[in-house]
Amino acid sequence: MEALRTRVVSTLDELSPSELKVFKFYLRNSGEEPRITMHDLDGASTSWELADLLLKRYVVAGTPRVLAGVFQRMRRSDLVAEWETTSRMNLKRPYENDGPELECYNMDKTRKAFVMCVKTGRPGAEQDTKRIINWLEECKFEYMSCIDPDEKELMERLREFRDGINGIKDDVSCCLVTLMAHGGKGFIKTIWNERVILSDIFKMFNNENCPALQEKPKIFVIQACRGERKDGGVVQADDEAMDLDISEEKRLPTSSDYFIIYPTQEDHVALRHPKDGSVMIQEIEGVFRQHGKKLHIVDFFTQVNNRVVHTDFYMNKNPIKVVLVMESTLTKAVYF
Repeated sequence: MEALRTRVVSTLDELSPSELKVFKFYLRNSGEEPRITMHDLDGASTSWELADLLLKRYVVAGTPRVLAGVFQRMRRSDLVAEWETTSRMNLKRPYENDGPELECYNMDKTRKAFVMCVKTGRPGAEQDTKRIINWLEECKFEYMSCIDPDEKELMERLREFRDGINGIKDDVSCCLVTLMAHGGKGFIKTIWNERVILSDIFKMFNNENCPALQEKPKIFVIQACRGERKDGGVVQADDEAMDLDISEEKRLPTSSDYFIIYPTQEDHVALRHPKDGSVMIQEIEGVFRQHGKKLHIVDFFTQVNNRVVHTDFYMNKNPIKVVLVMESTLTKAVYF
């Protein structure tokens, strides 16, 4: 621990006074638990005291990861590289050393993705599309785009995408469908405000309708409101606001191996900045920059959720909180 403390102090001493101030700001808003508050930082005026605070709060295993994340947000790529090398050794789940490893899906074959986005009337959606496509390309997905569709076009393109997967049954590892639009409880809206029921889309890729994806992960990223409720949150001190074929021998459930991520709770609004894009999509990019393809998808989106939950947002000057919702019937781990 002493050697790590010395390294942390050395790194902090490299920061200018203004950079140190920014460092403390991002540290408070890192989304890591347990949180570091303004009160904690007031008692850590020197590099040694700040290093002690980090090691006490996040111990030896977590401190490098936290530092890498903060320096990423500061755009100090030199320091990110230094601390990611150390944190990389601590990314495995604890049970992997104490018990059986979680079996993984085979992701060595073609990865297929579908990206639908309603850009018209949704300022910031252009940024969302760029971020999602960049993420998919980095994860070696082949993708089909569908921009500003009406209901007929969207369903036709989805069937085309699904039928294409069925045509390459032995050469596909998974599919990932991203849907970005206005929406409500159980539906998304097309460019003409037509309602498309999400369960109808999910059903298109189940084990009956898409046999090529039997026992393979089907991932859905939904960026849309799920209602009109707004969560004002509860007051917490020290926060600072931020403006296979089915046979007689083996049968499968009709729906399995799904992973669905929503940007908010049922009945609640989702958040999108008119310039920077959607909150969830921004944090997908941020977590991927920090951890890349090293995290199981559930752990990946847990990290995204951690960041979202611990950031304050405002709508019409009123505080609003959001929390992501994950639904999973996965039977193995997904690593991109």
